[in-house]
Amino acid sequence: MKHIKDIVALVLAVLIFSGFWSGKTNSELQKERIGDSKEILTLLYRYAPESKKIIASAYGYATFSNIGINLVVLSAEGGSGLAYNNITNKITYMNMGSGGLGFGLGVKDFRAIFIFENKKVYDNFINSGWEANAQTDVAAKVGKDGGAINAAITVAPGIRLYKLTQNGLAIQATIQGTKYWKDSDLN
Repeated sequence: MKHIKDIVALVLAVLIFSGFWSGKTNSELQKERIGDSKEILTLLYRYAPESKKIIASAYGYATFSNIGINLVVLSAEGGSGLAYNNITNKITYMNMGSGGLGFGLGVKDFRAIFIFENKKVYDNFINSGWEANAQTDVAAKVGKDGGAINAAITVAPGIRLYKLTQNGLAIQATIQGTKYWKDSDLN
């Protein structure tokens, strides 16, 4: 019974922190996501200056704002973002959710940036959007203090991922399944 309460609390926290019940109009949410994406890219360029050229020459990219929660053996993440096609200049609004098992404790506010080398991997992400992964992470950041161990990694052929921790304190070693999908309300 205790684990059921933990699972329910975890799911509710992810939904609340992801802005699921914001009360904003679709137009306001779209503008907010575009602004968030610009802020995420500014942060990325500050911490990884080489990424600016990589993104400019890529087929497209996706940016996400996420909240992750780890409660001993359960982990969950929730967030929203957008994918941008550099060739067509089209924006696709997206959501993400993740759940997993493993050791972990803490809450983390982080940003994820995917860079797609070609049309095939970009379209597959937009239309299928599934990622399964094993993750080891240590993050400690509050405001401007602290730091996080995050690096760009190739998550699949043609896809590079950067993760930037904004705030939080977490230590985790988990196996997670993550789903990215089109936001049917905003597209």
